[in-house]
Amino acid sequence: MVSGPNSDVLKVESLAVTYWGKPAIQDINISFTRREITAIIGPSGCGKSTLLRSINRMNDLIPGARVYGKIYFNGVDIYSDDIDPVLIRSRIGMVFQRPNPFPFGIFDNVAFGLRVNGFKLSKSELYDKVKDALIKAALWDEVKDRLNDHAYSLSGGQQQRLCIARALAVDPDVLLLDEPTVSLDPISTAKIESLLRSIKNEYTIVIVTHNMLQAARASDYTVVMMPDENMVGRIIEAGPTKEIFTNPRDKRTEDYISGRIG
Repeated sequence: MVSGPNSDVLKVESLAVTYWGKPAIQDINISFTRREITAIIGPSGCGKSTLLRSINRMNDLIPGARVYGKIYFNGVDIYSDDIDPVLIRSRIGMVFQRPNPFPFGIFDNVAFGLRVNGFKLSKSELYDKVKDALIKAALWDEVKDRLNDHAYSLSGGQQQRLCIARALAVDPDVLLLDEPTVSLDPISTAKIESLLRSIKNEYTIVIVTHNMLQAARASDYTVVMMPDENMVGRIIEAGPTKEIFTNPRDKRTEDYISGRIG
């Protein structure tokens, strides 16, 4: 089994996902450790996003999706019948490829998760929670004087950091990011990479990226996925990022990183 470092928060065992009966990923075995950033890399169509969506049960929302195997979060199988997927999604937050702020104010965007998850907070406690999340998302200084402004008034990079703040506000254990900078300019991308490094001591962070430089810069550990001959995604190797990029064990990894495939 391919395994990550110790202090595992997430452990994936024999995971397979099908869409309308067609296999998308298979034989996925990997662990994700606390206080590290793990990058998942590989060519388009190899199942990176499918794996990510499985980790917080977002695949439940896709008609025709079926998940097999086990995913343990702090030792609990998240696909057990008695587990509430909404609770899982609050503990395992997710940020998507393109910014998706809700159509209301900046403050209310960050407060949304706190309210819908039933946090019993006074007005001042709510403010403090929102402020703390915006500080962690490196956005507070840019919006502190206009918290009631519409979220759509922010730039693309600011909107994505707002979405990160929204995920962080409910104090998750894990933060999943699916190509979070794909639509952003280099300056915004650098800000998000910097904020991820600044918060990694508090969270388990998993980022899917096609950007090899981003994976090399931002992650501690790297998982490489490839489609097999039947176009089913599998993990071909995993290890410390420096080792994956300087001394990969699998020739396909070397070819992908160097741009010869993918």
